This record gives sequence, structure tokens and C-alpha cells, in this order.
Amino acid sequence: MHRLVLALALLLPAVAAAAGGPVRRGPVVVGGNRDYPPYEFLDAAGKPAGYNVDLTLAIAEVMGMEVEIRLGSWAELRGALQEGRVDALQGMSHSEERSGQVAFAPPHAIVNHAIFARRGTPPVATLEALRGQKVVVHRAGIMDDQLSRMGYGDDLLRTQSPGDALRRLAAGEGSYAVVALLPGTTVIREEKLDLVPVARDVASHRYGFAVRRDDAVLLSRLTEGLAILKATGRYDDIYQKWLGVLEPRPVSWSTFLKYGAVIFVPLLVVLGGTVLWSRSLQREVAQRTASLAREVAERQRAVEELRLNQAQLVQADKMAALGVLVSGVAHEINNPNGFILLNMPVLKDVYLDALEHLEERYREKGDFMLGGLRYSEMRREIPAMLDEMLEGARRIKRIVEDLKDFARPEDAPRHEPLDFDAVVQAALRLVDNSIKKATRHFSCACDGRLPRVRGNAQRIEQVIVNLVINACQALPDPSRAIRVATRTEGGKVILEVADEGVGIPPENLPRLTDPFFTTKRDSGGTGLGLSVSSGIVLEHGGTLEFRSAPGAGTTVRLALPAMQEAAT
Repeated sequence: MHRLVLALALLLPAVAAAAGGPVRRGPVVVGGNRDYPPYEFLDAAGKPAGYNVDLTLAIAEVMGMEVEIRLGSWAELRGALQEGRVDALQGMSHSEERSGQVAFAPPHAIVNHAIFARRGTPPVATLEALRGQKVVVHRAGIMDDQLSRMGYGDDLLRTQSPGDALRRLAAGEGSYAVVALLPGTTVIREEKLDLVPVARDVASHRYGFAVRRDDAVLLSRLTEGLAILKATGRYDDIYQKWLGVLEPRPVSWSTFLKYGAVIFVPLLVVLGGTVLWSRSLQREVAQRTASLAREVAERQRAVEELRLNQAQLVQADKMAALGVLVSGVAHEINNPNGFILLNMPVLKDVYLDALEHLEERYREKGDFMLGGLRYSEMRREIPAMLDEMLEGARRIKRIVEDLKDFARPEDAPRHEPLDFDAVVQAALRLVDNSIKKATRHFSCACDGRLPRVRGNAQRIEQVIVNLVINACQALPDPSRAIRVATRTEGGKVILEVADEGVGIPPENLPRLTDPFFTTKRDSGGTGLGLSVSSGIVLEHGGTLEFRSAPGAGTTVRLALPAMQEAAT
């Protein structure tokens, strides 16, 4: 794998040149924030340092680029990128508005933002609760953009950096500050400011390199360099050095896309090869005689069909690669989650041991502040909070184990007796987040007494995941319902997934399991999900049936043969 990525690194410049991309002369000027530790900052000697700086230098090394890093005020550097005085910003949070101004490489981190306040300030839990308050923010930062869009512009006190925002708050200006959690806690710790975060994770944003929208060549080189660092393990070393467990990488389907950089390079090479091959074929066809006109026409149609199929196969390969990466991500999650599972019972015991002393102080001196909140409120909330956190950690562990099982490759899948209800429950845990986003009315009625079926749990899970995700995507709004149920019928085990979605036109029903047929191509559909699912079901001796009408929802019926119980 490493040799493949490095070979592609040598091929990409040639492909870019063939496509007419610009060739850069001189160093690439990369800008950043001088006061955003530990991501990027000026050290005691006045030199650039931090996670972003090490990442930029490592990419420059593997890509053979010469770079010059300039750190200054964020507002100035953001303007410098638009004006062409710098070529890239090494750390910029993503937003739809910014995507219209700059081009983003795949994110290399997730930045969480928090609300900070002086000790004793009434706590708030959301950005909406700040309305009417004077709020200090980092000028031209992502939270300045977001709060301005929410209509807070007249109440915002803007500073040159997150550190300046916290210093002004500590000096008595404003009531709250909204800055990135990790830079904020770093500045508070190093400068011993009397501030506390009163609400964590009020906003999360993807964070990565940004270039001008017309600089596709530099964007591809940064993307490729990041992919090489991840493939060789060097990215993990840099991440652990500066961020470590302080900013754990989230796991969700949306966050898995950051690994798309691994796919981006082979995609460019395949497309570039397809273009070059098509041109060569056209020159050959041009030299044919008139007597071969019919053969030429047939060949051109075949080439066009092959090009379309190749594009779809590249997308399928991307999704397969994401599955391979699941086990690595799961390992990264299991380690910090293990600390939570180990330490939460201890913390609860500590609280219970201290409860008698806290109650005694409460009876003698009245209410007091504990962790920024009043004890009279916390005494009721803390036990429930600890139990919820422990249950949440256990749920993370179950989901991670399900993901690892789901993504584990098998050269020759084994068929063995399975508890079908257990397979359904495991698949639903994998897509729980998608279900919650799609509908407020989800129900699952598992029979609980089903006979066993013979098959491969991973592959049947894959079919169920595809069916439920399709049902989620069919709902126009969260008020519509999804119902999942299992039962036995005529010696078969039945699963039905019914949605109250937009339905399927009658002319499309016979084509649902055709390879590459999709009605969702604009939103990234490949047309492979139901085709692959149909093949898996046939492999298990089962059937897959669809009932639908436009506006009336869709019901999918999966039937698998039940195992015959041995006579006793």
C-alpha cells in the first residue's frame, strides 16, 4: 500500500501537467494564526510551531515542495489568501459560506468550540442562550461568522486571536467568549486566567488546508501529501505529539469521509489514464478507412459505456476502502473509551464518598457553587449524569464492536447458524445515528422466537444496513415513520422494512437491483447497494421483494430459509 501511494505521488504531477494545470515556481507561502495553540503559534523564539506547522513541513518534505510559513493575525491572513499574498492557509474551519470563497483539502482534524466565562457567571448551555449578552469572539473566525449569521453582530466584541478574546474576558470585557476549546483551555492554563468553560462542544467544524478556488494543482498536492502521511503512519505521530487524547477524533459516517484522501489519488490517476487512453483510441479510429465506419461507431459506443462503468467502479472502490479503515478507527476509539469505562465507576464512588461532606456544608452554610453550577442543582444531576456517561461509553463500545465485525473482511465467508433477530439488532445499532436524524418515529418489532438461519452474519448485516439507510433517505421530513419487523412464514424467516417516504415510480421497480441503477446520483448514490444486497440474498437462498407507489412509501421484504430443527 505504501509503495502504491508513493508511486502515485510521482505520477500525479505528470497527469496535472497533461491536464493543463499550472506549474508553480518558488516557495509555497502558507499562512496561519500566530495565537492558536497547540494548532499553530509563535514559540518563545518567535518561530512558527504547532500541529499545523509540523503537518505542513511533513507534507512539503514528502511532496518535494519548498514552503514558507507565515503566522500573523487570522483576519489579515484570511484576506491575504484572497488577495494572492499567501498561497494556502494550513488550518481553516469548513462552512458552506467559506466553500464559496476558497477550496478545502480533506480535513485533517475536527475543532470543537466552547463558551467560556469568568467564575461565578451564570452558566449557559447553547449559543442561542447568548442572545442579548456581550460576547467576545476571534475576528473573522468561524464563530464570528456563525454568530453574525445568527444576528449577534451588534453584541460581538471582536479580537485579533482566541487568546486575546480570553484575556479581554478575564479583564472584565463582555460576559462570555466563544472560542475553540483546545486553544482556549491551553491559553487559560498557560496564562493562569480565572476562566472556565461553561458549555463544551457547542459547535464542531472540520478543519484543514484551504487554497484559492482556482489553485487546483496546489490543492491536489496538499491532499496527496496528507494521504501519504496517513498511509505511512507519520500523520498519527504528529497528531499524538500535539493533540493526543485532548481532541479525540469522532466516529461517525460523516467523519469517515476525511479518509477520502486515500482514494483521491487513485481516482485522479484512473481518470487521467482514461482521458489519455480515450485520446489514443480516437487517433486510431481517425486512421480507419471508410469501409470500417460501422466498426468505428460500435467501438466508440463501447468506449463510452466502459468510461461510465469505470467511474462507477472507482466510487465502489472508495466505499470498500472506507470499510477497511473502520477497524483502525475503532481501535483509536476503543483506547480512550476504555479509560472512560474504567474510571467512571471510580468517579461515582468518589462522589458518593464525598456526598456526606457536601451535604453537611450545604446544611451549615447554604447553597454554594460546584464546577460553575449551584450545588442544589448538581446534587440531583450528578448521579444521573455519571450513570448516563457510563451507559454512553458502554454503547460506544457495543457500536465499535459491531463496526469491527461489519468491516472485517473474509476471503471465503463462512455460513453458520445465526440468531436472525440478533443480526438485525446489530445492524440497527450501526445506523442508529442515521435513523435518529431521519425520523422521530422509528419502531422495531423483533419476533424473539425465530428459528435459526444459516448464513454469514457480516453479509446479512450489510443487506439490512443498506435497506434501512435507503428507508432513511426516502423520508422527506422527520415526521414520517420507519418500521422494522421480523416474523416466520411458511418455513422462512421474514424481515420487513417499511417507510413512509416518497415512494418509487412503477417503471423503476423492476430495475432496483440492476448494477449502477440509482435515482440518487446527484447526492452521491452509486447504484450498487441494492445490487450487492440482492446478490448476497441469492447466495443465502433467499428473496428480496419491493412494494411501493409514489407518495405512499416503500416496503422491502427479505426472506431467508429457516434451518430445520433436529428431531429429539
